[in-house]
Amino acid sequence: MSKSRLLAIAVPLAAATLVAAAPALAQLDLPRPSPKATVSQTVGLTDVTVTYCRPGVKGRVIWGGLVPYNQVWRTGANEATTITFADDVTIDGTKLPAGTYGLFTIPGKDEWTVIFNKTAKQWGAYQYKQADDALRIKVKPHEMPFHELLTFCFPAVSTESATVAMVWDKLAVPFTFKVDTVDKVLAEARKAIAEAKPDDWRTSYRAATFCLDNNVNLPEARTWLAKSVAVKETMYNLAGQARLLALDGKKAEAIALAKKAIAVGKAADPKADTAMVDNLIKEWEK
Repeated sequence: MSKSRLLAIAVPLAAATLVAAAPALAQLDLPRPSPKATVSQTVGLTDVTVTYCRPGVKGRVIWGGLVPYNQVWRTGANEATTITFADDVTIDGTKLPAGTYGLFTIPGKDEWTVIFNKTAKQWGAYQYKQADDALRIKVKPHEMPFHELLTFCFPAVSTESATVAMVWDKLAVPFTFKVDTVDKVLAEARKAIAEAKPDDWRTSYRAATFCLDNNVNLPEARTWLAKSVAVKETMYNLAGQARLLALDGKKAEAIALAKKAIAVGKAADPKADTAMVDNLIKEWEK
């Protein structure tokens, strides 16, 4: 076979090989220098999730260097950082509907702007539009011990609020949001109690205990405890009624009822743990 004939065959074969290899190269998956991360927290009954990518300091000047001041920043690397609220929340006095938001920021030397943008899926901040902002707030950064990788965390959590913080290099940028846990719990409690079976003493007891623990809705809590006791006297619901008596300033009556609660608990189970009620009695006897 002639040399020219060999070349005529070889060139198309080489081209075909390259074409066949192209899809394999396109599907190659490599680790990202700034790996993806997700952090979630339940606040009361509301789930909150932050999804972001974690760049490293790598010896660079971050604030005013890699991350310029006074410019919109993706608050991470790669795709824009997002935050998802399962329920409506309140931030800086403004209600933010449940949903997923792009979490952008504008860094400043003494003050940052935190932005909740309605367009959650973006690469960086290249397509960011201020017209799509759902909310902007001003926050104060503060110094923190060095963090090589950018990190989101929830440094403070309660039944009705939580603080989210972005920590990187030697800086922390926090903001706080509130949730309507009490209203949500009470609505669900009323529904559950209305649907409870005739022999169910636990549901109304648990709802009343939530009210006692959070010092809310006490008149209705009295009704719920009375309903629970009417179904079945237990150490738990009797102790709940004793707590209400103590709140009314009737400590002697509260102590007497608490002692009855212990007796009922021991009668039902000689090994019952009465420490919680014992501690209440000690507190009221002071």
